Amino acid sequence: MKLIKNTTVLCAALGLTVIATPSLSYETGDLIVRGRIISVDPQDDSSSVSINGASVAGSGASVDSDIMPELDFTYMLDPHWGLELILAYTEHKVDAGGSLGGLNQIGDTKVLPPTLTLQYHFAPTSNIRPYVGAGINYTHFFDSTVKGALDAPGADLEIDDSWGLAAQAGVDIDLNDTWFVNFDVKYIDIEADAHIKNGANIKVDIDIDPIVWGIGIGRTF
Repeated sequence: MKLIKNTTVLCAALGLTVIATPSLSYETGDLIVRGRIISVDPQDDSSSVSINGASVAGSGASVDSDIMPELDFTYMLDPHWGLELILAYTEHKVDAGGSLGGLNQIGDTKVLPPTLTLQYHFAPTSNIRPYVGAGINYTHFFDSTVKGALDAPGADLEIDDSWGLAAQAGVDIDLNDTWFVNFDVKYIDIEADAHIKNGANIKVDIDIDPIVWGIGIGRTF
């Protein structure tokens, strides 16, 4: 009971602090800069692995999660509408699955996924400013290498670049008249068509489609 009472008092105090904080008020031409820590959580689904053109029944592949910093810039077209460019890179392991699960990790790659979204900000003059957005993503895979049992002299992993749609929702909450905290979640459509050459030709197509959770801090210029 004491814990509930103390929690209620704390929430009320935080609410009063937010109400008392001067609003930043987004205006036409503002540049909003945010730094976030993001968690990239793939919701992956893959085709069967093919070896020299023959599909391996029950096989597949998956991509692991990663946590990295992210930097983004939003240019306000007017007080409600803004364009956000999201810049980050992440690193991921590629693991065999299903009937080939015993191979474990078969590769790793770095991912550069610049994403441009058009945002709508519901309350640009408030201390709490929720928004939604939708846009387009381009994903470039680089420094991809073969790992584990499939690695051999001269082995090579190539992953085709990907174009896809993106959607997001988030909120900016003022700390004072200069800085705010940000909470953000995105869904990004990313496909990884992977090709391993190690004496054999091994192919698998993975729909990575991550949910990207972010928390950070920002300010307006």
